[in-house]
Amino acid sequence: MKKLILMAVMALATVSSFAQQAVGTFTIQPKIGLNLANLTKGDADLRVGLAAGAEFEYQVADIFSLSAGAIYSMQGCKKNISGIDVTSKLDYINVPILANVYVVKGLAVKLGLQPGFNVSHKVSVDKGSTSGSTDIPGVKSVDLSIPVGLSYEYSNFVFDARYNFGVTKVADNADSKNSVFQFTLGYKFAL
Repeated sequence: MKKLILMAVMALATVSSFAQQAVGTFTIQPKIGLNLANLTKGDADLRVGLAAGAEFEYQVADIFSLSAGAIYSMQGCKKNISGIDVTSKLDYINVPILANVYVVKGLAVKLGLQPGFNVSHKVSVDKGSTSGSTDIPGVKSVDLSIPVGLSYEYSNFVFDARYNFGVTKVADNADSKNSVFQFTLGYKFAL
């Protein structure tokens, strides 16, 4: 019995010391999910939006990898002002560049830098039967954030949860920065 327990412990220790992919391999991970986005310096509500794209990953060592990708990200915020729904729609193509440390098999802690390129900046107003939208003036074309998160990989499926902490102001005439929780599900393919 003692030998069986010792063998099980050694097997588990060996499994937990390696990353999901072999050292020196490249993978691509298409992913889709949702954002819970808001802007700092305000009392607005979350805007729920789409997050979709792909990330490439290179396994540098057993417990360390680097990844980079492109993700379409619907961001902004919502607010109800005297019965009128106002939604700031700030959509970006984000380019996350991340260091991934695998703390146990399949579980990675992520930290990096993420430039984002604004592709749409509109505000929409909805008051019952009346609605409309217009461009938001002064929105910066490039946004910078720091993504921090965790991912778990099982049978090549990857669940990723991140917080993207905005570093730069969204617009010239405002102090607000992006604040985004992002949850995605992806599938890794070896290249």
